[in-house]
Parts: sequence; C-alpha cells; structure tokens
Amino acid sequence: MLDTTVSIFSFLRRKLFGEPSPKVAVVRLYGVIAAGGRFKQNINLASVAEQLEQAFDLRGLSAVALLINSPGGSPVQSALILKRIRDLAQEKDVPVLAFAEDVAASGGYMLALAGDEIYGNPSSIVGSVGVVSSGFGFKQVMEKIGVERRLYTSGESKAMLDAFQDEKEEDVARLKEIQQDIHEHFKGLVRERRGKRLKGLRSKLFSGEVFTGQEAVKLGQIDGIGDVRTVLRSRFGDKVKMRLISEKKPRLSGLLGLASQGGDSHSGIGRVADMPHTMLAAVEERLYWNKFGL
Repeated sequence: MLDTTVSIFSFLRRKLFGEPSPKVAVVRLYGVIAAGGRFKQNINLASVAEQLEQAFDLRGLSAVALLINSPGGSPVQSALILKRIRDLAQEKDVPVLAFAEDVAASGGYMLALAGDEIYGNPSSIVGSVGVVSSGFGFKQVMEKIGVERRLYTSGESKAMLDAFQDEKEEDVARLKEIQQDIHEHFKGLVRERRGKRLKGLRSKLFSGEVFTGQEAVKLGQIDGIGDVRTVLRSRFGDKVKMRLISEKKPRLSGLLGLASQGGDSHSGIGRVADMPHTMLAAVEERLYWNKFGL
C-alpha cells in the first residue's frame, strides 16, 4: 500500500513540476593512502566508508563521481576502497565516474579503477602500476657514533631487512617475491577493470611508469579528458545537480588541540612526545607527493 502511495505521489509531482533534475553524488578522495591517520591528508577505508555509504544512499541518484588526487600508498587500503565502491555500485545499480586531478598514481590509480569510466586533465599524472619499498641502512652510522645494536628474535627471518644490520641477498630476494605477488594483484585489477580498453604494450603499462592524462587516453588507462562539471553536464544535461559528500568533521576539542592521546592534555607532554613521529610522517607524506613533482 505504501509503495502504491509513493508511486502516485511521484507521478503527480512529475506532472506538476516536471522531471526532477539528475543528481550526482561527488566524493573527494584526496591524500596519501594509509591505514590510521599518521598523515595530514590520509585516505583509508575507515575514513571514507561513511562518505561512500551516504553517496550511494542519495535518493534519485543518477551517478557517483570520484574526485581523486592521490600519489598512492597502501595497496591493501586501495584495494579495500575499490571493492567497497564496486560493491555499492552493484547493490544500488549506479554508475561511477572517476576524475583524476593532479595525480592518480599507484594506489591512487587503483582508486580510479573503481570508476566505470575514468577522466583526467591533459596534465594529470596517471598510472605507476607497480610496487615500491624503500628504507635506509644505518649500520655504518651506528659504528661511527659508537652505539651497539641489541636485537633478539625467535624465528630466523623475524629481523629481515633490519636497517641496523648488513643487507642480505636472501632477504632482498624474499622482498622481491612479496612485491611480485602484490604487483600481479594490481595488474589483475587493471585488466579486470579496463579490459579491452587497454591499448599499450603490457610491458609499458605495468612497468610502474607514469603518464600524462593525454598519454593515458592513448594507452587506454583512462577514457577521456574532462573535468567533473563538463563531463557531468554533457552526460546528464545542464540541470544536473552535484551534491558534494563532505567527510565527517573532527570534534571541536580535536580542532583546538585540547586532547592528546598518550599524554597529559593540560601540560602538553603527549603532544611534545609525539613530535618526532609527527615530523617523520610529514616528511614521508611530502616524499609521496614529491615523486610526481607536486
């Protein structure tokens, strides 16, 4: 009975006011992809799940648009977000359009693969379908300053690639095996999502190389050049309404710095103790973007 009443109401509304304007939910995916919140701008499933649910729950939805600006990061979080978007798209039977802004590389490109179609700017940085691990070796530094490293493990590989020990060939070989597995998964996702649209040599597409948006169109990594407003108006008409789904705002106490985990909120001891970690995270985040000249 309720469904019949709703249908009659919708029919009368269309008769009186015409067809409603197409509605597109817009979700921003900006930042380095990493579990937790160690970066200033951080993307992970926990941070975007609520936004995605809200986007796909909008009444009268014509599509969901993803605005992506990410240099990558965690392959696990990237894959989890991709899967969540595709699950919601199938459940709601709603198309997804992805838009690469400055950069959609590595894990950022994996996020773009959630789109049924991908668009970018001619100068967008796209691709980087590969896996990277980096670190430092501090053994000689330890010897120069006269510090002795004491490490106790149970399991011969527990301290693999420890930064304060000599690098071992077998450890590097094992790391490359792990990287290869992750790379194969990434390549599989690209093949699944892009299919016959891929036009370039696989050795080039999957080499970890990055491309401009213009090049990416030729290679089939993305579908075309265009910004979100232009593409949506072309697809759904000039009356299309774009609804930005904002991320959840932090509590006022957090904004004012009144609370700090693991320390005294009044004395600021916790914040001072956390400064080295915060500084290192800021450097790491900056390095992610610097790789692409941003």
